[in-house]
Amino acid sequence: MSRSLDAGARIRPARFAHFVLRVSDLGRAIDWYQEVVGMQIVHRGEKLAFLSYDDEHHRVALAETPVAGTLPLGAPGLDHVAYAFATLGDLLSTYRRLKASGVEPYWPINHGPTTSLYYRDPDGNGVELFVDNFATESELKGWMESDAFAGNPIGVRFDPDELAARYEAGDPIEELIQQGSA
Repeated sequence: MSRSLDAGARIRPARFAHFVLRVSDLGRAIDWYQEVVGMQIVHRGEKLAFLSYDDEHHRVALAETPVAGTLPLGAPGLDHVAYAFATLGDLLSTYRRLKASGVEPYWPINHGPTTSLYYRDPDGNGVELFVDNFATESELKGWMESDAFAGNPIGVRFDPDELAARYEAGDPIEELIQQGSA
């Protein structure tokens, strides 16, 4: 049986699997990712741990580094990783749980395509928790081609406590995910 390879084809990966972070304190980083993202330890060694929240063998590897210090905010490098939630209720329930344990977002923003809460892990790495605001790809692309996006491609800050209160009061989800509604 012969096979051929097409070296000219631009083949996309089948899925995104994991990322690796260098951390200053392995135990503290493990605790944070367990608390914030709900990860479980798949394997832990003295200076390295693998964690996952689903059936992937690991979604993040944490490697403790002996190098001290942090890069200044805005330096070249990874800005953040993002985790999608299925519903706005799931995102807001997570917000409330984390706030009760003293973990609060540094940047709550409705980007238009997403309603997002940005956190910093113990080493200052950005972690975005979000929910999609559009049900279909065509709706999303339509919004990204709009004057609203052209005028403000970053988004509008919101008060997560106000959004959670309005959610619990039964305000329509379609209204809650609109920029500027909270």
